[in-house]
Amino acid sequence: MTTPAERELLIEQVVSAHRATDPRTLAPLASPAFADLDEAARAEAFEAASMSRVLEAALDPAGLSTTAHAVLRAIRAGKP
Repeated sequence: MTTPAERELLIEQVVSAHRATDPRTLAPLASPAFADLDEAARAEAFEAASMSRVLEAALDPAGLSTTAHAVLRAIRAGKP
């Protein structure tokens, strides 16, 4: 069982656009905080992440979220 403060911190970690990468493949890794959230908190994190991406895109001159920029970088670099 987590405290409300711990739960909020885990959600914030999941919502963050930052992802560690596998040192061998350089592929992004899932946030370990995701596994520590229950189903309701995962749904809350999904909604918060969705809203964050909308806000990021609204602030970006190209109208893209950080996720979209990362995908485009990977495509341009020829990464799967």
